Amino acid sequence: MDDTAPPAASRLALAAREALEEGGLLAANIEAFAPRQAQQALAAEVAGAFHSRGTLIAEAGTGTGKTFAYLVPALLSGMKTIVSTGTRALQDQLYHRDLPRVRDALGVGLKTALLKGRANYLCHHRMHLAKGEPRFHSREMAAQFQRIVAWAGRTRMGDLAEVEGLGEESPLVPMVTSTTDNCLGSDCPFFSECFVVQARQRAQSADLVVVNHHLLLADLALKQEGFGEILPGAQAFVVDEAHQLPDLAAQFFGEALSARPLVELARDAIAECKEVPSALASLQEPARELEQATRGLRSAMDDLPVRGTRQRAAELEAAEAALDALAHALATMQAALEPLESAAPGFEACLFR
Repeated sequence: MDDTAPPAASRLALAAREALEEGGLLAANIEAFAPRQAQQALAAEVAGAFHSRGTLIAEAGTGTGKTFAYLVPALLSGMKTIVSTGTRALQDQLYHRDLPRVRDALGVGLKTALLKGRANYLCHHRMHLAKGEPRFHSREMAAQFQRIVAWAGRTRMGDLAEVEGLGEESPLVPMVTSTTDNCLGSDCPFFSECFVVQARQRAQSADLVVVNHHLLLADLALKQEGFGEILPGAQAFVVDEAHQLPDLAAQFFGEALSARPLVELARDAIAECKEVPSALASLQEPARELEQATRGLRSAMDDLPVRGTRQRAAELEAAEAALDALAHALATMQAALEPLESAAPGFEACLFR
């Protein structure tokens, strides 16, 4: 045994520095790569944190090249690593551009995976329900839906980011994706083709997984997107743009109710009638009442501040009446769904919500 050999932490830090130095692997294999002292110093610190399983909080100035500074030691460490980015756009950029360049330059054969929240993946069941629905508000919307159907037949990953011209705020997105509330899980007739399940499986077997803060926090808050875990298997976490975490954490570690899931519940209940047409007669009026009560509550709360209290809402007679109407509408919907629970898995999911 060589007593003069540097400790493992120093070896990883040294290897990271050498890869980023002038004449190193990145300079040799990435066009226009420019070595930076600050980048090399940051990479050495990251390497030390990887080795010690410690915590490192680092701030790097513009132009430091922090992405390469954490990717190099992460890839050289061989540890199962989760890298979290601030937005889905940065997530795509990191996975499709930066990560392949660094991995190829280093010559490491590690498996990598991209994992997003379920709202980014096509749901075959939801798309099937949406076919023939009278919910398309324009010919353009109907045409875009047909493009999604055509794309669904050839996509390997099911990531809606692949669909040209489909924005994140498009009303089509909730029609062709699932939520934890309306997902049928293993009861789904398309379960074997589920893109969410496939993405999770790829992440489980990968050495480095790129996620975003929303998914990271959702998992940490035990509000998983469903179908297993990715975080317990990780040995190291890199949180890029970590200053965004406090505001996002408030969303995931708190409780909230918005109009959208209520309206979606009403519409999903009607959509499930496609599988059980006889159910439409008993659900049409409760669904209409629920949508109307939701709109009524939103209107009644217009006079309240954005961040108000329940006590403040109680002082508004209209808001109290609207809350009572919503509670009644939800009770009516529950009563209508209970006899249909065994008729189709979709009705059972609606009742659970």
